[in-house]
Amino acid sequence: MGQIVCVHGIGQQVAGEQSLLREWTPALLDGLNRAGQGDAAIASDVVMGFYGDLFRPAGELLAVGDPMFTADDVEAGLEEDVLLAWWREAARVDPKVAHPGVDTLVRTPGSAQTALRQLSRSRFFGGLALRALVFDLKQVSRYFRDPHLREAARAIVRKLITADTRVVVAHSLGSVVAYEALAMLPGHKVRALVTLGSPLGIANLIFDQLDPTPHDGLGAWPGSDNLAWTNLADHGDVVALEKDLRPRFGPRVVNAVVHNGAHAHAVAAYLTDKLTGAAIAGGLDAR
Repeated sequence: MGQIVCVHGIGQQVAGEQSLLREWTPALLDGLNRAGQGDAAIASDVVMGFYGDLFRPAGELLAVGDPMFTADDVEAGLEEDVLLAWWREAARVDPKVAHPGVDTLVRTPGSAQTALRQLSRSRFFGGLALRALVFDLKQVSRYFRDPHLREAARAIVRKLITADTRVVVAHSLGSVVAYEALAMLPGHKVRALVTLGSPLGIANLIFDQLDPTPHDGLGAWPGSDNLAWTNLADHGDVVALEKDLRPRFGPRVVNAVVHNGAHAHAVAAYLTDKLTGAAIAGGLDAR
């Protein structure tokens, strides 16, 4: 097993371990190089915790790809709440996106359609098909609503974490999977958790639904006192609504805002940053 375990985010249901590693590994090595810690040999020690196929619909004749979702498929509750949260954040960071009105925030009929239309104008979601955006929403809601899928995803990550594992790097929804897997794996030897574009700090929608359940407003620390947790977020990353995780997980979390250019949530942009490389190198060097 690898010294570095990677955990992908939403929207990877038609990918796989090896295809994702072909994207992640070179970017991760670039980040290490930026931090002055380049070592090409580490590429053989990187593994991918792939759970995306848990969300992939079973193949059928004449039914290729994601389901043909529309705005009418956005369910009340978590899916609608996450959609509106994405819209509010997109409007805050992107002048092309109109701010939600008061009537929308009380979920009037058609609000999901309006939110999706506005998000399609944003640089963050621009070019993403409506059905794919709704499918991403449903991945978030299914993770929290389907206990069997949730445990299956965490079990995949736990299986990869061995006595040799020193670093876990997790992106987007994968940061939730990785956090829960580590928090429920007593005695693990991981020395660095690096979260990228993470939604972990979003109150009510994500944070309050974590397992283990937060206590007195604080989430459980996902390891020993020797674990270093670094959280990186781009200012324009709509998924990472709360850039600073310290109010939710305590002052030990090291937080940084990075600049990913036009692709605020892209994992490759996060991985190539010097700060990401330094956080990974720190875990590899820790004893």
